[in-house]
Amino acid sequence: MFQNQLNDQLVQAQAKSVETAKHLAQVAVQSAQELAEINQAIAKDVVAAAQDGTTQLLAIKDPQQLAKLAQPESAQEAAKYAAAYQAKVSKVIRKSNKEVADVVDASIDDARADLVKMVKEATKTAPAGSEAFVSAFKSMFDASIQQFDQVRASAADAFTNFEKSVDAAMANVQGAQSSATKPAAKSRKA
Repeated sequence: MFQNQLNDQLVQAQAKSVETAKHLAQVAVQSAQELAEINQAIAKDVVAAAQDGTTQLLAIKDPQQLAKLAQPESAQEAAKYAAAYQAKVSKVIRKSNKEVADVVDASIDDARADLVKMVKEATKTAPAGSEAFVSAFKSMFDASIQQFDQVRASAADAFTNFEKSVDAAMANVQGAQSSATKPAAKSRKA
């Protein structure tokens, strides 16, 4: 009887794992699709800007027009555009990261609840005279259940560190962009 219950619980756990894997795959596909759309939009804008720049270059008749075309404002505009692109990408990454964190958290809760249920069923049908063994088993089981909380904390730390890494990378890129546009502005004033 207990073996059948155990088998049913294992089948249910496997089915939950498959559903979780499907959900995570959907999150990955959706994120990839959103990033592809962002990149496609940026590619269109870059091509349009390149065509506009080529048209302006071909229309130049004297050096003064060339000087007007090479203004620091255009570099600043490009930096703003890049920052907007980074913000869109960061938003998609954060959304995906949050959804994965939520799935991991729910999976931990489900696994914990399934284990508690399984142990209650197993100890409920324990034969007479095995109380000492059941008590020792429950003590070890309770200690192992605490590991779920440690796994949850580790997962939360990993997701937090990932977001901090994304923030740092974005800040580095934005810092590099702003420093690249500043010398052009200073040399223009000189």
